[in-house]
Formats: sequence, C-alpha cells, structure tokens
Amino acid sequence: MAHKDYVARGRNPKKAPEPEKRPLPWLRIIITLALLLGFGYFLWSINDKAEDPAHKKAQSQAAQVDPLPEVPKEEWEFIKTLPEYSVEVEVEEQEASDKRYLMQCGSFRKQGQAEELKARIAFQGFEAQVRPSEGSSGRWYRVIIGPYESKRLAEKQRHTLQRAKINGCKIWLWNL
Repeated sequence: MAHKDYVARGRNPKKAPEPEKRPLPWLRIIITLALLLGFGYFLWSINDKAEDPAHKKAQSQAAQVDPLPEVPKEEWEFIKTLPEYSVEVEVEEQEASDKRYLMQCGSFRKQGQAEELKARIAFQGFEAQVRPSEGSSGRWYRVIIGPYESKRLAEKQRHTLQRAKINGCKIWLWNL
C-alpha cells in the first residue's frame, strides 16, 4: 500500500459558509429604552419628596418637651420572706460498714514508673504507697492509696485525681 501525502494535497476547495446576517433586534432596543426612561422619570419624581433634616430636629425637640415619668421603685417580697422558710428532711442514719477500701491507681513492671505516679499523686495532696507483688508473670509494682473507711470517701478522692488527669484508679475491698 502506498503512502498518501496529505500535505501536498492542499486544502479543501470548498469555501466555508458565510454566517447569516441577523436583523437588529428593534423590539429589545425599544423595551430597554422605555425601561431606562421610566426609571429616570421615577427618580426625578421622588427627588423633591425627601424630608428635610431640620424638620426632623424640630420634631425631636417637641418630643423632648414632655419628660418621661419616673420609673417606679420595685420591691421584691421574696428577699424578706425567703429567710423565714425552712425545709426539714428526714434522713435515715447509715450503719457504719466494717469493710475497708483501697484505691489502686496503677500497676507497673518497673519501680521507677510506679514512683513517678506516686509523686504525681503526692502533688494532689494524697499519700500513695508502692507495693511489690509477685505473680505468675513476674514482679509488679502496684500504686495504692488507702485504706478508706467508706467507699464514698474513696470515690471523692478518685474524682479529685481524675480532675488532675490521673485516670484509671479502681476501688477494691482491702485485702492486703
């Protein structure tokens, strides 16, 4: 098969069709001019109807002639009557528990880590102890606080430690 030479062949002898000439859109031109003239007439007609600022000042001065009445003084009854009320609540006394609680805040393989947590707890005003314990997986160093006479006191101190970002403290029955 022979190669064809497209360059030497030249351009297509047909001429491109000429674009159609449209007539001027007279209707659009007339509508646009009518709208512009209408808007101009509207602006011209409202030009003289604006209020004079001097007229507004005279009205405001006339309004200031009539002073406002004085604000009545408010009296609050509840300030006088509230101290006279009292509420009586009957609370059953709880029996003293013979259980004692401890709080364990961590268990570490290295004693240095346990001592570091003990120091952070000491900055919060609590005295912690590091107790070594032997387990099936080796030696562990537990950081404990306690003993506590009530679980409520242990919970209170745990919330104080949580606010200091010392999390993970668990409350157990004292079994040491």
